[in-house]
Amino acid sequence: MSERGFHAGLLVAFVLAAASVAPLLVFVRAPYGRYARPGWGRMLPDRLGWALMELPAVAVFAACFAVGQRFSTAAIAFFALWQLHYLYRVLPFALVLRTRGRRLPALVLVFGIVFNVVNAYLNGRWLFTLGPARPTAWLHDPRFVVGVVLFVLGFSAHVAADSRLRRLRPSGYVIPQGGLFRWVSCPNYLGEIVEWSGWALATWSLPGLAFALWTAANLAPRALAHQRWYRERFADYPPERRVLVPGIW
Repeated sequence: MSERGFHAGLLVAFVLAAASVAPLLVFVRAPYGRYARPGWGRMLPDRLGWALMELPAVAVFAACFAVGQRFSTAAIAFFALWQLHYLYRVLPFALVLRTRGRRLPALVLVFGIVFNVVNAYLNGRWLFTLGPARPTAWLHDPRFVVGVVLFVLGFSAHVAADSRLRRLRPSGYVIPQGGLFRWVSCPNYLGEIVEWSGWALATWSLPGLAFALWTAANLAPRALAHQRWYRERFADYPPERRVLVPGIW
């Protein structure tokens, strides 16, 4: 089998897995963070676990870029956007994470590593080798421009929400206030969904679209679980605050 055929088959399996995971996560809360529980393998310190889980996305995508030999301005832009997100996840996010002793199950770490390796391979090999080359002129294409704007807005919202949550954690769980928390329960997840939707548009690729679908399939059910969790514990939780989409859901 050629690499192109392998890549296509892996992409189909990746999308089917996302379609299976979304309904499952509506009923089963992924066992990390506030939902961590025994039975999912050895428990690791949260900071170490998050750094180890996200690092393969940095390394595999960088390797795809290095061996792909596509060094156009557009290719460099894709590389920079990807690494902006994942270096944030590996370094600032993991290092300043205030976990209050929380731990990450080993099985969650394994699942995360597998996902990041596959996802980085699918996107990296397509952008830098298997897919159509994007010349410098692609930087002026409306799909790229709008996609990058969405990516930057989503990343900014994600980082801002993380910062607000981090400042709250020394006091224990309280109702987050301010910023996008005025309208939705999980602006950090909303930011990531917007970010990778922008990626799908900017790259105009099936692997990019698959990543955006996976992001929504993983984070939308978790956002719903978070809102239910807050409402169960805080009688004064704002009733007008939606899950992810202001004024709608």
